[in-house]
Amino acid sequence: MRYAAIDIGSNAVRLLIADIIENQGSVSFKKTTLIRVPLRLGDDAFLNHYISDKKSLDLVKSMQAFRNLMDVYKVKDYMAFATSAMREAKNGAKVVKLVKDEANIDLEIIQGQKEAKIIYASHAEQNIDKNKNYLYVDVGGGSTELSLFSNGELFASKSFNVGTIRMLDNQDKEETWNELRDFIRENTKTFKGILGIGTGGNINKLFKLSEEKSDQPLSFNKLKALYNYLNSFSLKDRINVLGLNQDRADVIIPACEIYLTVMKWANIKNIYVPSVGMVDGIIQTLIEKNFTKAG
Repeated sequence: MRYAAIDIGSNAVRLLIADIIENQGSVSFKKTTLIRVPLRLGDDAFLNHYISDKKSLDLVKSMQAFRNLMDVYKVKDYMAFATSAMREAKNGAKVVKLVKDEANIDLEIIQGQKEAKIIYASHAEQNIDKNKNYLYVDVGGGSTELSLFSNGELFASKSFNVGTIRMLDNQDKEETWNELRDFIRENTKTFKGILGIGTGGNINKLFKLSEEKSDQPLSFNKLKALYNYLNSFSLKDRINVLGLNQDRADVIIPACEIYLTVMKWANIKNIYVPSVGMVDGIIQTLIEKNFTKAG
């Protein structure tokens, strides 16, 4: 049996197709296909609060391709969620209808709180010591989701309109940064020795560049050194010399800034980087929906 997850973010849209594995009462999944298309809906949404006809058409074409792949793979169930960019676009509902009419995909625009909950559902924390305190940080193109948990229990969770595309377009606001800082300080003051868990395409790329062993965390100092190293190259050289994808080479700098800022405010010295994200959380949500219902 196969499920599919579609994540329509501010920087890229993703399709994950996964095989569902049932084994002695437990249900897990194995990723079979992951496709990422760098549409950059955030450029329209954050500057004009509107998704242009060209971007809408590109989105529809991508969704038609995703629909065809889901049909060929005989996907049994799927969920498609749109996040920050579509939340801010005044014509978001119109684009949702267009996707339904042209690609036969039911797309839901979700609020930041639900986005944080789905990302948290990816179970990135399951191989980590439950007795410790963790701040889960997911940085996207339009927003940053924070979830704090202690002893395996979710303690506080919030979404902030601070993201990589938003920063590149100078659409991040000082009051939002202040809200982020206040949330971190207020919710972490009673916890000692908080560890970070970082998700998102940028932190995964940064982790690869760090050449750390997969089960080891990335230290604040190493991340800061990586940031300084990447920042010493021009955008062109980050693409040509370092070999970064064009749509990664610019956003990786503001992403670094967000992770470093959050780590500094929360006094986090190390951040774990499991390679999961929104699409993994969607598959997990589908499993919980279908198997809890079946049970």
